[in-house]
Amino acid sequence: ITQFLLLAFADTRELQLLHFWLFLGIYLAALLGNCLIFTTIACDHHLHTPMYFFLLNLSILDLASISTTVPKSMANSLWDNKNITYSGCVAQIFLYVFFISADYCLLTVMSYDRYVAICKPLHYGTLLGSRACVHMAAAAWGAGFLNALLHTANIFSLPLCQGNAVEQFFCEIPQILKLSCSHSELRDVGLLDISVFLLFGCFVFIVVSYVQIFRAVLRIPSEQGRHKAFSTCLPHLAVVSLFVSTGAFAYLKTSSTSSPSLHLVLSVLYSVVPPAVNPLIYSLRNQQLKDAVWKLITGWFSDAMNCLSSSA
Repeated sequence: ITQFLLLAFADTRELQLLHFWLFLGIYLAALLGNCLIFTTIACDHHLHTPMYFFLLNLSILDLASISTTVPKSMANSLWDNKNITYSGCVAQIFLYVFFISADYCLLTVMSYDRYVAICKPLHYGTLLGSRACVHMAAAAWGAGFLNALLHTANIFSLPLCQGNAVEQFFCEIPQILKLSCSHSELRDVGLLDISVFLLFGCFVFIVVSYVQIFRAVLRIPSEQGRHKAFSTCLPHLAVVSLFVSTGAFAYLKTSSTSSPSLHLVLSVLYSVVPPAVNPLIYSLRNQQLKDAVWKLITGWFSDAMNCLSSSA
């Protein structure tokens, strides 16, 4: 096999162009939102704290994950093409699994950050110093890289004897497994079970952390203190819920109700929507981040006006 055939969103030219413009709008929104958060946190020294450091890494991962799948799908719709090369499919699976796995590990680290900030505030500076934050972020990236390397190397060592048509708009591990020979598929199924076990462990860690957080918040005597504590946790909890619910719904659906069109919609929900929506979720209830973003935008605008006035 030298190339794979991806599943198209539509057969008619009008619907293909509609898909292109829709994905272009979503991608530009994700690009703008994540770049704004990344640039704001990097430029504003008031945001150089562990919570915003992890948020900066999350923005990079979100932008990288959506850039792995959406541009290729847009190009295929624009040029009425379904092909992706063998090496392109390998790269897409590796990068997507890398960024998604690191994203989930980072969300787990961020739940620990919120746990320490609310349940052990006196030890926050000790437990989450700059070196510890760098090590935890590096561990999340490293775990994602190792998971992607193991899956990619294993799945493409399997013989593929069921054709080259991928029932997805991007190369995805379960769809490539359907193309492999049945007697060789068990190796990667075992590796998938290990990954599911690790992901479930991260999920349990997040749940336990938030149980402790809510217990601590409810013991705060002042209503203002409870509101402030909840406001720092709710965006992260919303992002985790969106990430887990869309992914679980897509992968745990019964095969009897599965159809190519339904599978495409579900794949968009877990692979395209979260990276585009996460910047909005984090900025809506975070007044400090909103003020920093507005300050950055107004600074850029004033600098542009000064340049125009000086050139005139």
